Amino acid sequence: MSISTPPAEAAACCAPLTAQPLDADAAEAVVPLLKALADPVRLRIVSLVAAHEGGEACVCDLQEAFELSQPTISHHLKVLHTAGVLDREKRGTWAYYRVRAETLGSVAALLAAPAGVGAPERTPGCD
Repeated sequence: MSISTPPAEAAACCAPLTAQPLDADAAEAVVPLLKALADPVRLRIVSLVAAHEGGEACVCDLQEAFELSQPTISHHLKVLHTAGVLDREKRGTWAYYRVRAETLGSVAALLAAPAGVGAPERTPGCD
């Protein structure tokens, strides 16, 4: 796997972490995707876009959820798009974003527990 592989594709190509260790190149390729999701604002953006009516949103739909400027929100959207978490479609002057379910599925598969291991107890505070 080359380091120039898009982060979303890199995660899709990796076996679960519990199945076999990642080699250095695979780890380097997946890091941008995990970093994109590790930021609290970006994680909230993904959640807001996914939960928005029709499963898509533009900057104007997201702005009131944050005490951030439109350019800052746009920057976070660009990071998520570049990492392959969001798809973007330009309509007139607005760009609309939609979560790439296959990318989130790849992250979930990468972090999957080995067969036979039960799901962890619900973390307190996540209700």
